[in-house]
Amino acid sequence: MNFRVLYVDDEPDIREVAALSLELDDTFTVRTCSSGTEALAEAPKFEPHLILLDVMMPGMDGPETLRQLKADPRTADVPIVFVTAKTQTTEIARFMAIGAAGVIRKPFDPMTLAEQARDFLS
Repeated sequence: MNFRVLYVDDEPDIREVAALSLELDDTFTVRTCSSGTEALAEAPKFEPHLILLDVMMPGMDGPETLRQLKADPRTADVPIVFVTAKTQTTEIARFMAIGAAGVIRKPFDPMTLAEQARDFLS
């Protein structure tokens, strides 16, 4: 099966590394967005199986983007995983309480990002 992953991050270098590392696994098709607003427009068209979402972005941050994606019936059931350096226990609990499927720690290891993403697809 081919899994569509939407990767959302305001940093272009991080988006590029994430897309390249995920696409090393030929079961992933990746689309990237640079903002929460862009993700809200792109997700219903791309129909991702998984959304990897930065927490700290200018404008609409990750938690607000997650809230709006979960409120849209077209994206409500898509697992959303935060990719963030904010990985203290209290932060992770807060992210899970608002509907995140999990957290991947930043900086992520490009060699294991696909494996980590796959864990949220089973």
